[in-house]
Amino acid sequence: MKTIFEAIREDHDIQRNLCEKLLKTSGDSQERKELWDKLKIELKGHEVAEERHFYKPLIDNDMMIKHARHGIAEHHEIDELIEKIDDTEMDSSAWLTFAKQLSDKVHHHLEDEEHSFFQLAGKVFSEEQKTSLSSKYQKAMEAER
Repeated sequence: MKTIFEAIREDHDIQRNLCEKLLKTSGDSQERKELWDKLKIELKGHEVAEERHFYKPLIDNDMMIKHARHGIAEHHEIDELIEKIDDTEMDSSAWLTFAKQLSDKVHHHLEDEEHSFFQLAGKVFSEEQKTSLSSKYQKAMEAER
């Protein structure tokens, strides 16, 4: 069975891949629309599942409260960029600028989690919690997709 860290990292890889593909698109194309829709679904589902099944169990821990709040705040920044992109014409140069900002923010957030939050959380969660949270997280992601 996967740990919560493995499950989240798999979704991070999907998000990175979609960001990279999206930035290679141009104009008001079908490919851009499809990739944008997929990325939004992935990011929204990930946010919900991660806040419930990763950050929520950590927020009561003194060592993790600052990190959990930071991660949740970054989710809100990502939400704001998604709204900005949705409100912008897909064939405008501003759309690609905002998409690049989103990609940068997503990559930063994923790096934070993988290179610092996961190590700290690994000290907080028991082995049983790591697998039970993974199962809950994966079910939540499936429901969002």
